[in-house]
Amino acid sequence: MSVVEPVARQLAAYNQHNLAEFIACYAPDVRIYRMPAIEPSLQGRDALAHFYATERFTLPKLQAAVLSRQVVGNKVIDHERVTGLRDEPYEVAVVYEVQAGLISQVWFFAAD
Repeated sequence: MSVVEPVARQLAAYNQHNLAEFIACYAPDVRIYRMPAIEPSLQGRDALAHFYATERFTLPKLQAAVLSRQVVGNKVIDHERVTGLRDEPYEVAVVYEVQAGLISQVWFFAAD
């Protein structure tokens, strides 16, 4: 399995607001960081599922598009444009670490 596969699957599920398919792409002990924080903002599949069920997938226009993608070892680095979360689209760099076919860590770097 390519390291890109779980990242691509989670993005498709994100855009469909399909919580079960989205969460299935992540390791049970996944850690999510919103940089420059040094502690995870979310840890574990249950916390991730709760956050996306209550804070993201309730937004009907929420979508993300990959503007560019790079792969370095087991890291997938996406430059994404997110719409439907704020009044205007915004861009973010996201680094996904993939281990054993699942996303184990994610680092978000907001453009603003």
